Amino acid sequence: MEELDSLLRDKVRMLGNALGETIERHVGKAVLEQIETIRKQAKRARNGDAEERDKLLRLLKGLSDESLVPVVRGFNQFLNLANIAEQQHGVSWRREEKISDGVDHMFSGLLDRLDKEGINGDALTRKIAKANIELVLTAHPTEITRRTLIQKYDEISRLLQRRDDLREDHPELGSLELKISRLIDEIWHTDEIRKVRPTAVDEAKWGFAVIENSLWYAVPRLIRTLDKELSKRDASSLPLNAVPVRFSSWMGGDRDGNPNVTSTVTREVLYLARWMAADLFLRDIEILGSQLSMAAASHEFKTRYPGREPYRDCLHELRTRLEHTRQWAQAKAAGEESRKQPMLDEKDLVDPLTACYDSLVGCGLDHIADGYLLDTLRRASCFGLTLVRLDVRQESGRHAGVLQELCEFYGWGDYLSWSEDKKQEFLLKELASKRPLISDDWTPSEEAAEVLATMKVLGEPIGQGVSCYIISMASEPSDILAVALLLRASGLKYPMPVVPLFETLSDLEQSGPRMEKLWQVPWYREYSQCRQQVMIGYSDSSKDAGQLAAVWAQYQAQETLSRVAEEQGFSLRLFHGRGGTVGRGGGPAHRAILAQPPGSVKGGLRVTEQGEMIRFKFGLPEVAARNLKVYVSSVLEANFLPPEKPREEWRQLMHDLAADGVQSYRAMVREHPDFVSYFRAATPEQELGKLSLGSRPARRRSGGGIETLRAIPWIFAWTQIRLMLPAWLGADTALERQIDGGRLGTLQEMYAEWPFFRTYIDMLEMVLSKADGSIAEYYESILVDPSMQPLGSLLRQRLAHVRDLVLQVKEQTELLQDNLALQHSMQVRNPYTDPLHYLQAELLFRERQAGDLVSDEVEKALMVTMAGIAAGMRNTG
Repeated sequence: MEELDSLLRDKVRMLGNALGETIERHVGKAVLEQIETIRKQAKRARNGDAEERDKLLRLLKGLSDESLVPVVRGFNQFLNLANIAEQQHGVSWRREEKISDGVDHMFSGLLDRLDKEGINGDALTRKIAKANIELVLTAHPTEITRRTLIQKYDEISRLLQRRDDLREDHPELGSLELKISRLIDEIWHTDEIRKVRPTAVDEAKWGFAVIENSLWYAVPRLIRTLDKELSKRDASSLPLNAVPVRFSSWMGGDRDGNPNVTSTVTREVLYLARWMAADLFLRDIEILGSQLSMAAASHEFKTRYPGREPYRDCLHELRTRLEHTRQWAQAKAAGEESRKQPMLDEKDLVDPLTACYDSLVGCGLDHIADGYLLDTLRRASCFGLTLVRLDVRQESGRHAGVLQELCEFYGWGDYLSWSEDKKQEFLLKELASKRPLISDDWTPSEEAAEVLATMKVLGEPIGQGVSCYIISMASEPSDILAVALLLRASGLKYPMPVVPLFETLSDLEQSGPRMEKLWQVPWYREYSQCRQQVMIGYSDSSKDAGQLAAVWAQYQAQETLSRVAEEQGFSLRLFHGRGGTVGRGGGPAHRAILAQPPGSVKGGLRVTEQGEMIRFKFGLPEVAARNLKVYVSSVLEANFLPPEKPREEWRQLMHDLAADGVQSYRAMVREHPDFVSYFRAATPEQELGKLSLGSRPARRRSGGGIETLRAIPWIFAWTQIRLMLPAWLGADTALERQIDGGRLGTLQEMYAEWPFFRTYIDMLEMVLSKADGSIAEYYESILVDPSMQPLGSLLRQRLAHVRDLVLQVKEQTELLQDNLALQHSMQVRNPYTDPLHYLQAELLFRERQAGDLVSDEVEKALMVTMAGIAAGMRNTG
């Protein structure tokens, strides 16, 4: 077994020792010895010996209520610290080459291959500048770790980076490790479980903090590395206004099923984003003011700023305007009026900075111009005055409800009962009408009034910070036309992009024909200027049909939409609503992008980044810059060195796999009489509500079965018991039928030659490596009525079988043979996660037995086990 890089092992050991000292200092040596005894026994129990596991269980059951919380907190915090060490070590210049992710090598190699295809010089620069990547930060699944702890974890990462730079005998080393030790003390004395559910505004502030602390520095760093690669190939630098990657957000704009996101919240978040942008640029201007003290300037610049220090005079004017903008935004966010005149036009920010740059270059001071000023210009082009553009998302039924009320008020009929053709005829007639749609005499319901109030915000000047209007559960062209009509009726003066989100299996299958029908409408062609964004839903399609059928439906939908868009003369940009976990469509970005159908990223790439994945991928500037470079490289490769189209034989086999997969998945999830009861008994799904995970409710509506449960708690619950069911259920039956039918050779060929299928199988393998049937069985033995336990036995048999099937397709004898780093990482974590699983099962039993009489210690310990297991698995849902 390949061991951890020695330097990473040293970091994990140092952090673990510091945590142990903290526990001993504040809880006592006896508790520390308890934790260490449990850890060692968990390691021995991992070999599958029943006697060793029984010893572990006896240790855990012997814990008193008083020692429960410190023990589970000890395991939880070690897993968090191990995650910090791994994340920071990934960007350490001292890491051993064998665990390097090779991003720089990957990008350089890609440019070499592009050069062979004749894409080089200034043409290469133009291709990179037009990469058109947009990452959309979302709050679901909401980060399980509290923001105050995230800040402390980030500080430990920064100190670990500094530690990498010091020799072993450096005089600062001791004081630096003391700072780390104190931070671990602070963490230990900070409650890791939120007492109050965060508001949507809190979530937005968390997103702003990621920009402030990381992306603000990562973006110019990314572009500098891209320019460096271009310079090596005698290509020109990227233009000043070129930003291959931009950012948007759903935090404060996503109201689908979240009654806590209101028009008031959206307005406040838009103003807070303006405040943060102004504040960050003011910090940059302060630095530039101290740097640009020179007198030499171009004639044009001196004419405008004739003083002794013209650049400082220019920056002083800009600083005053930014200060006014910040004061204005602060007042407006608080619901107050302001007499300050804000900057609303991006040119007001970019033009003075560009004038400074051009003047310096004109005077031969390129070296100064290309310093911090260039970084600020890059930020201005990326973030602008809005910081991030906000997406507004609402469910299609809410718009139909507004139109139903309007039709009833005017006596026009029953809108909801109309056919699709009649709805379209009505909507187009109203869109062509010159009279107002909404009468002052009409009093809408509270729900309808809120929909219109949100749209009214978009019509205000602050609404310029909104990028698009997304319609979830979109199914017909009338869903898009309805939004366009209501936006115009609410005062919006320009054609805001309206983005349908296709998420269920049937909607994905019908997405091409439905968009084709819309794109043939003359009014809409003019409104959209033949540019369209379509969102592909991953989470709900996987919950609806199973992961296997969902990924194939998503692939085919992209193919069809791309073809139809080209036929209709539309420029199409696909928006991928990928989750952070594989069960929700997540996975490594590079492989995921290259697995898309050839030509489907021609219009650029838009993709969600969410919850804990934002912190892992973008929480540190160095890590963020690396991951942004992965996106740029992947989109370039997908567009200019695309894989071959899949053979017809492969497509047919994939079709058969998907058909068998969805049938098998739904037969279990929808039709098995005990499934829902088993799920609720075996997993902590019912207790998740006590974890204040985010502003959005866990269910779309109260009551109901699996269909009403959001994809996030659906994944979270199965992950907690290590059955990982959503990612593999259905794939077992599908693969078995094809292998039994003599098509193993074709499956192996597909894995070797088709990026889409290879990515799917590799993601399935990764999830299976985290699954553990014996742990799931323990939950069942304690929590599930014996009458339902045969179902659990069946599920575990299917889990073991799908492992064998995947190994056959990959021609391997064990999982993760080609990913030893992850294999070893999980082995390091198991002695810490295993006790948390066994304790969680015991605590769930105690809580369910005690009901309202459960002790505070048991409830707190249960919450901490959830957080710890999520940290150990590196994902929540």
